[in-house]
Amino acid sequence: MDKPIKVVIVDDHQVVLDGFIARLQLEDGIDVVGTASNGLEAVDAAKQLRPDVVLMDISMPLMNGIDATRLIKEELPQIKVLMLTMHDSREYIMNVMQAGAVGYMLKEISAEKMVQAIKTVNQGSTYFCESVTQTLFSQEVIPAAQKPNPLSRREAAVLKLVAQGHSSKKIAVLLNISYRTVETHRQNIKHKLDLHSTAELAKYALEQGVVDS
Repeated sequence: MDKPIKVVIVDDHQVVLDGFIARLQLEDGIDVVGTASNGLEAVDAAKQLRPDVVLMDISMPLMNGIDATRLIKEELPQIKVLMLTMHDSREYIMNVMQAGAVGYMLKEISAEKMVQAIKTVNQGSTYFCESVTQTLFSQEVIPAAQKPNPLSRREAAVLKLVAQGHSSKKIAVLLNISYRTVETHRQNIKHKLDLHSTAELAKYALEQGVVDS
């Protein structure tokens, strides 16, 4: 039998938290292991509980969900962050994806779709609810040359060192992170940039000015 998916829920309204917990406790394959009411607590919960998926709100006190997502993905890239919010503007969606989230859904989503979203991102895919997809594709697509850098600061640091010819073991020492974390970052970089080899990563880094030619 597969292990249940460990989930942390982040929202600054207790009533909302209680509602989400009640929804998910009915699912055999999902285990709510913790909650948080702001971005700082979310980062701490991610470090302590090591969930598979974090359901993250955006507008919260102390630290918003976008900044919290960025920190979680930099330190714990294996954790999947799924945004659950009331905001459906293109700007919010793009900012969230640049921070490293792998899914975006609105709080009006049904319990069945929420469960589907959690299972989808846990398996390594992305998930967008229908209204978010419509928001993304109903407006003009940004030309490739104008797209913002999709990499987090940590991923950019790893890419620079890869392009300089350092091994994953050496990068782990230089950045004071584990070898496994470096390898995860490398896979995430390849996935985000649709690149498949170290040579392609180095070429991209040169073209983008990450390293000097």
